[in-house]
Amino acid sequence: MDDQQLIRYSRHILLPEIDIEGQEKLNRSHVLIVGMGGLGSPVAMYLAASGIGKITICDGDQVDLTNLQRQIIHHSESIGLAKVDSAKQTLNRINPEVQIVEISHRVESKELQSLIQNVDVVIDASDNFSTRHQINQTCVKYKKPLVSGAVARFNGQVTVFDLRHHNSPCYHCLYPNEGESEDMPCAVMGVFSPLVGVIGCIQAAETIKTLLDIGHNLNGRLLLLDGLTMNWRSINLLKDRACTVCAAENKVR
Repeated sequence: MDDQQLIRYSRHILLPEIDIEGQEKLNRSHVLIVGMGGLGSPVAMYLAASGIGKITICDGDQVDLTNLQRQIIHHSESIGLAKVDSAKQTLNRINPEVQIVEISHRVESKELQSLIQNVDVVIDASDNFSTRHQINQTCVKYKKPLVSGAVARFNGQVTVFDLRHHNSPCYHCLYPNEGESEDMPCAVMGVFSPLVGVIGCIQAAETIKTLLDIGHNLNGRLLLLDGLTMNWRSINLLKDRACTVCAAENKVR
């Protein structure tokens, strides 16, 4: 790192768990964020500020007036822009040293495989079960850590599926395909805007911890937050030995 970088990241470097070596590792890391909405906004902003070297952002939508209540990476002047273009402008203002790669369409199975193979951590900030399951299946295949978050109404949840470890549960262990209810968009349910910031910031923190292998990430634990009472619950997650995704993949290998 040069002198300016040492100053920029000095508050990280002062932490013995990170230090110069850890910050340099962050500077070399590549993270994929799927979704530039309510969750993806704080995740991307904090990861860029923290000096993640390369961030690939995926979203096929354009900025709409209704997004601005919670998607803080976008601004009134961004309405009509592709979300990834709007997000890149904000991230470049936060930290011009970070390389931002934009994908302005919804990524499907084959493209996901190509993307996920080449990143260190995947962040699911999407808003539908189909995408979440596709991301999970690919992360299982390539043994990539998956940081998952979701918010609906006043309820939030966040966990890590650290699929580098054979005993880690996966998203399908928690939410099997069969028996799922239909996706309910924010336009129908509503969402408490600060809650996406809380959950998204935890996703960013868990991403950095996972990249640096410090502390204990949320692998095997699901955090649930009731935004009306501010009560947290922690639920232990176990690998489903009959899971048709991660158990089957481990048998193949």
